[in-house]
Amino acid sequence: MQFASRLDNVETSAIRELFKLLGKPGIISFAGGFPDSAMFDVEGLKEASQKALTEEPGGALQYGATEGYEPLRTQLSAFMKTKGVDVDPSGLIVTTGSQQALDLLGKTMISPGDKVIVEGPTFLATIQCFRLYGAQLISAPIDANGVKTDELEKLIAEHKPKFVYLIPTFGNPSGAMLSLERRKKVLELAVKYQTLIVEDDPYGDLYFGEAPPPSILALSKDVPGSRELLAHCGSLSKVLSPGLRIGWMIAPAELLAKATMCKQFSDAHTSTFSQATAAQYLKSGRMPATLAHVREVYGQRAQAMGAALERELGDAVSFTQPQGGLFFWARLTGANGKLADANELAKRAIEKLVAFVPGAPFFAEKPDVATLRLSFATADVAKIEEGVKRLGQAL
Repeated sequence: MQFASRLDNVETSAIRELFKLLGKPGIISFAGGFPDSAMFDVEGLKEASQKALTEEPGGALQYGATEGYEPLRTQLSAFMKTKGVDVDPSGLIVTTGSQQALDLLGKTMISPGDKVIVEGPTFLATIQCFRLYGAQLISAPIDANGVKTDELEKLIAEHKPKFVYLIPTFGNPSGAMLSLERRKKVLELAVKYQTLIVEDDPYGDLYFGEAPPPSILALSKDVPGSRELLAHCGSLSKVLSPGLRIGWMIAPAELLAKATMCKQFSDAHTSTFSQATAAQYLKSGRMPATLAHVREVYGQRAQAMGAALERELGDAVSFTQPQGGLFFWARLTGANGKLADANELAKRAIEKLVAFVPGAPFFAEKPDVATLRLSFATADVAKIEEGVKRLGQAL
């Protein structure tokens, strides 16, 4: 068969391929980007789904508007208000997970050969999605405080990208948190160069201790002219349930209209039953307690992993302790002649029955083979300590 030429520049996810190796008995996995299913508020979701079927069965089970189920858009508007964002329900569309929002941005914004700036490293599915639509991806370097805005400005000036894609708060895979100063600078760059900024924010509610700075979208009210140069993608997957597949996109009206048109061709609308369930859940007022619980549990696991890495791997690895999210981003230093190739370490680790994701696939350009991503979300403290011990043995 002759497939579309757009498939020539993409390949299957390295992470999905890795999952095929995870069936061994006794393996401890730090590889996935999943929330812990034990954290799901099953009772709350059960009540919400029953209410959806009782109070408005027609709306929950019938075809719906492509833009989204109106009661859910209203609840999402209220949810965003708690984060400092004023958005009318008509100013957002509901997507099938935030990943569909990224796909819609690819469809509506990218022509073959267009340049798009992403962080280096960034979300693997974003690299694949944007390349599928023919984008030439440019990597902007990051540190523990997120994208380096001085470097970003140089890249914007040089390449004049179609847009800039950022995960400012506890990024996947970096775990980095963009500082308040840099967030404001990003908004200033958007206005100065009239460049669209895409803010992907699936992890912003998963902070440990002190809350992160307001989202770039929330800060836009202080930078005249910046709101019309922002697209913001949100999700309930990491905080409530990935199985609901509920995400949303807030963007300028013209972009939302184009994205809605493209969504009509893809799936007509996100599952109305999922949307009605999510609407009832948000309306119930259970979300704050759910968030408090997951923050506490993930915070404890992140602390345990940081301590274990220092204890078991010492100066053979460098990392910044994450302040939220689901991931550690680490780099093998090669200290004392130890291994500095994460791909090789991954093979040895599987033999020791522990798994992680090598970092190279997360780079759109110039992959760093010494990097690796570790997720602490789905293992309890005892498994984290044992898994990192095995990692130390593999190293």
